[in-house]
Amino acid sequence: MTSTTSGAAYTARHLSVLEGLEAVRKRPGMYIGSTDSRGLMHCLWEIIDNSVDEALAGHCDRIEIVLHADGSVEVSDNGRGIPVDIEPKTGLTGVEVVFTKLHAGGKFGGGSYAASGGLHGVGASVVNALSARLDVDVTRNGKVHRMCFRRGEPGTFDDKGQGRKPDSRFSPFVDGSILAVAAKAKRGLTGTRVRYWADEQIFIAGAKFSYQELADRARQTSFLVPGLTIVVNDLRERPAPLDGEPEKPREEVFFHEGGIAEFADFLAIDPPLTDVWRLQGSGNFTETVPVLDDKGHMVSKETSRVADVDIAVRWGTGYDTTVKSYVNIIATPKGGTHLAGFEQSLLKTLRKNVEANSRKLKAGNDKLDKDDVLAGLTAVVTVRLAEPQFEGQTKEVLGTSAVRSIVSKVVETELNAILTSSKRQEKQQASQLLDKVVAEMKSRISARMHKETQRRKTALESSSLPAKLYDCRKSDLRTSELFIVEGDSAMGTAKAARNSEHQALLPIRGKILNVQKASVGDMLSNTECAAIIQVIGAGSGRSFDIDASRYGKVVIMTDADVDGAHIRTLLLTLFFRYMRPLVDAGNVYAAVPPLHRIEIINSGSKPNEVVYTYSEAELHALVKKLNRSNRRYKEPIQRYKGLGEMDADQLAETTMDPRARTLRRVQIADAAAAEKTFELLMGSDVAPRKEFIVTGADDLDRERIDA
Repeated sequence: MTSTTSGAAYTARHLSVLEGLEAVRKRPGMYIGSTDSRGLMHCLWEIIDNSVDEALAGHCDRIEIVLHADGSVEVSDNGRGIPVDIEPKTGLTGVEVVFTKLHAGGKFGGGSYAASGGLHGVGASVVNALSARLDVDVTRNGKVHRMCFRRGEPGTFDDKGQGRKPDSRFSPFVDGSILAVAAKAKRGLTGTRVRYWADEQIFIAGAKFSYQELADRARQTSFLVPGLTIVVNDLRERPAPLDGEPEKPREEVFFHEGGIAEFADFLAIDPPLTDVWRLQGSGNFTETVPVLDDKGHMVSKETSRVADVDIAVRWGTGYDTTVKSYVNIIATPKGGTHLAGFEQSLLKTLRKNVEANSRKLKAGNDKLDKDDVLAGLTAVVTVRLAEPQFEGQTKEVLGTSAVRSIVSKVVETELNAILTSSKRQEKQQASQLLDKVVAEMKSRISARMHKETQRRKTALESSSLPAKLYDCRKSDLRTSELFIVEGDSAMGTAKAARNSEHQALLPIRGKILNVQKASVGDMLSNTECAAIIQVIGAGSGRSFDIDASRYGKVVIMTDADVDGAHIRTLLLTLFFRYMRPLVDAGNVYAAVPPLHRIEIINSGSKPNEVVYTYSEAELHALVKKLNRSNRRYKEPIQRYKGLGEMDADQLAETTMDPRARTLRRVQIADAAAAEKTFELLMGSDVAPRKEFIVTGADDLDRERIDA
């Protein structure tokens, strides 16, 4: 026993109260997954979900969560309040039954909750068993009822007026439990408040509540239950920042009326290809459940169930997939039968529509794969049903088999209606979606076909690489570099300046396709884009495999003028959109060619000194410094208008020789911010870009424009 009761006060009654909860304390991982921070957060989810179930039943519209400075956590709601009357079978109050009896509560039989996140009846009692102290206040009938527990055992704490503490002196109930009346309440006011201190004997020393996880969960729940307000307040001390100012308590309020359609928009990170489509429906099924008969015997009974399906789907121009699935607003990160039915029907429906339009889409006889359909998809899949069967108390996988066919049928019916709709907007978006999935299919097949050409070939072997590629002789990824050079004019100089052992050259003609605005099919059919993807040899989009890349570095080498900057931006857009792992790994660079070459005249036989500058401001500063020190330089100062104006030794020294060159590594600290920037500069929406240009016009360095 873990209770601190003395031997004299220890009675048989304690055995009846704690016998079930002792199993929880001995094997906590069976109920909460682990005893680290993840398990600690799971306990919190159990208490929060009880309040959310009240909201789902229409009895609660506000939940407040407070992380206290003493390590405790408090969850309160304005729901109906836990029943305080006596439960006839046990002779205990409803509050004590909920918090001390495993597999007890209001989620069985469908009487109080048609659909709920709690269903095993162990959530509150498990949290109670794993808490050093738990206090529950229930407001009902004009009174605030209170009961306290120590490691699952009911009793009273002597806090001595110093506030609630888990180590305060505890006196267990002996003859019978008392649900005390702590205060009076306003007439009509109801609700439940639970505050608990996690037991340090159970949880490891480093376990702590994560504010970010809590805020994310609260935001997610507010999307899933429209009209519910969730307040999260963190009163814990936080490390002071560098300026020494104390951190203020964090508080966030989450409220969303838009439901899962708004949630899908929130989750999406790429520009939209389609609107958010809602796929809604329901289905009936029967299942055999064990119930108690009038004599108290367990018998099997056929029970009719209803599963409501509500799904929000939205495709974007990107290829990343975000799918969130929920059962009665409980997240199922590992999926289950509802997600399997969704993906199965999604693939089946889109395959059917592609086959029906095969000639128009030029799809041939190839079939869509699941990855082709999921590219660019953001979806929120929710189902609601009474007593869902989860795999384990952590509820990460839905196991109710009948849900799969119900979800599949709803998706097939609703999505097919949209894809075959005669409405102008839906018809246009359906066409764009089918174009996208077919382009993804072609990209995948193309990547598979080119897999053999991804290996470097010797001159004696046949090669399907572009004829204009000047490859290097060594294949060591640690040293090999691909220079993408602007224009054929610079190639002559670059060929003489490069080290052919490990530096390859690929010329491009002017400004390539803006892939932010173009479709995947247009990108793949563009000569310059296709050549770059083929030469790098790692595929594109979802099929991109950085381990298959033929070069360790990719260096974009363009002129140091406005046109060169534009070409560099177009190339970076291609890498960001279709070869992002290369950028994330820090393997993409921009060469920094100089703008000016200044030859400083030295007196006597000492050779003249050559200095390169990279901007007009840097040039003016250098000239000013030379004039002040009375040093002469050759005039006119040489200004490079392009890479082709440089001699081979000058290009090697400034841009290509690793011992002397300057390269800028392209990095993405914030992918979401980068996505917005690329969409602003290169996207289809002109108005924001025009505003950006007009706003920044005064900051433009006109000397950089060749006119």
